[in-house]
Order: sequence, then structure tokens, then C-alpha cells
Amino acid sequence: MSIVKFLTSKVFFKQLAIAVVAVVVLCFIMLKWLNVTTNHNEFVIVPDLTGKSIETVKIELKDNDLAMEIQDSANFNPNYPKYAVIEQNPLAGAQVKENRKIYLILNPSGYRKVEVPNILKRTFRQAKPQLEALEFQIGEITYKDAIGEGVMAMSHDGETIKPGDMLPLTSKIDLVVGNGKL
Repeated sequence: MSIVKFLTSKVFFKQLAIAVVAVVVLCFIMLKWLNVTTNHNEFVIVPDLTGKSIETVKIELKDNDLAMEIQDSANFNPNYPKYAVIEQNPLAGAQVKENRKIYLILNPSGYRKVEVPNILKRTFRQAKPQLEALEFQIGEITYKDAIGEGVMAMSHDGETIKPGDMLPLTSKIDLVVGNGKL
């Protein structure tokens, strides 16, 4: 039998019809199965977790059939209590599926520590921007009789500090500066 005769025969059309029906039935079954297993059009609203403690967040997410994952928390925010949620993703009010992970960023216990730069023997005019660039605050400035006009000593909370010491961000550093007079 030639190919042309086979393609126009009843057997070929019968087999083609069976194959088309089988594909349509399989697609229909697969789409129904997907609707059932993926909870099509069934969503959970993400609650607002900002400012809440981790214990409260666990309870609230469990009640809403959601999971949580805590991400690195490097940025301290003084407006929130320690270990409270400061950011979340997805945002509050978003529609998500059950058991979706909500990524949380917690407020650390305090500012991260920064190394004190070497500003000794530098003028106050040079030292001030260097300290402010690292987000330190200039505290009390004491002028002392000395030959040079540079920074002679640094202290924090009454204790002498030296270059390389680690202090929390926004710490106040008191300076002893030479006045250039002897």
C-alpha cells in the first residue's frame, strides 16, 4: 500500500480520531488535576507584620497557613523594638497561596560596630568629616595647649579609645585637640 492510499484510508482516520480524543481527554484530566492540587483562585491575604515580635509573627503566620524565613538583619532602626519585624516580603495585603514563605527582616539588638579611624595628629577640620562619614557623632571638644593643632586623644563614654577600636554606629566620640599654643 502506498503512503497516499494509507493517508486516505479509513484505518488511518480511525487511528487519528482515537489519538485526538485521547489527547483531549488527557488534557482535560490534567487541567482538572492542576486546579485541584494548586488551589486555583484560592488565596491567603498576607498580614501586616511590621513592628511585631517574632513570637507574635509565628502565631499569626501559623493561623494564616503561611511559613516564615528570617533573613539577615544588618540595619538597626531605633523606631522599632529589638528583634521586631522591620521589613517583609511579600508586603502586607498581598494575595499568596497557602504555605507560602514570608521573608522577614528583623531589627537587630543595636547598631553594628564600626572601626574607629586613625585621626590622631590630624586637624579637627580633617577629622570631623572622616568621623561623620562613618556615622559617628562628634561629642565634646576639649582644647589643650600643644605645639600642633591636631587631634591628641579620643574618648567614648569617658574611656580612652584608640584607632582600630570597634564602636557602635552613631556613637559620640569626644576629642582632645591641640590649640597650637604653648
